[in-house]
Amino acid sequence: MTLTHDVAGDGSAVVLVHSTACDRRMWDPQIPALSDAGHLVVRCDLRGYGETPVPDRPYDSARDVLDLLDLLAVEKAALVGASGGGRVALELAARWPHRVSALALLCTALAGHEPSDELRAFGDREDALLEAGDIDGATDLNVTTWLGPYADDATRAKVREMQRHAFEVQLAAADEYPPIRVAADPARINAPSLVVAGAHDLSDFRTIATHLASTIPEARLVELEWAGHLPSLERPDVVNALLVDFLGSALE
Repeated sequence: MTLTHDVAGDGSAVVLVHSTACDRRMWDPQIPALSDAGHLVVRCDLRGYGETPVPDRPYDSARDVLDLLDLLAVEKAALVGASGGGRVALELAARWPHRVSALALLCTALAGHEPSDELRAFGDREDALLEAGDIDGATDLNVTTWLGPYADDATRAKVREMQRHAFEVQLAAADEYPPIRVAADPARINAPSLVVAGAHDLSDFRTIATHLASTIPEARLVELEWAGHLPSLERPDVVNALLVDFLGSALE
């Protein structure tokens, strides 16, 4: 299956991998900034999100993104991943380090992380709401949890739309197939890396960021004091400048 995707601009390739609370539309604010900075910008919908169908068999998201690079004849790309998309980007960079020129992780998840009581309680509440058929309640829970205090109403509405769409698509699927999890050692990543954490995010993701910054050989940690879990949507101008500066130095 080819992931639904968009391509904009020209130059060194940058692939944007969305949070699992969103879809590729979350990167709308980043496309002009990155393409104007001289990059070929690719964004995709993972399976079961946006316009990519739900999986019809066990699937490997990192391999899906790699297959997309092959389809587009992109030999090497910078990866920018948010939350669950960061986990995918991390895995790709660790399994195929020769294909990754730079790595930016925004409040990333990490395979194998043991969830805190707070994150576990969120998951249990989300499951209970979905099992009760309360998609609106589950959607509102995600919006409240993942956006920081400075996100405006338009941003909250956009995340609500993307998260609800994902729930509707995934709940309508006849069968549920799990992702294939492949152990990936962050220490194998040899690309310059930027790890971003939000001060208002759940503690799990701040802990993950600190761990990765000390594990990935060429990593730099930045904490955004105003950010929740989705900083690229909360204050896109700040994150755009951060990404443009990082990619400019990493790819020069």
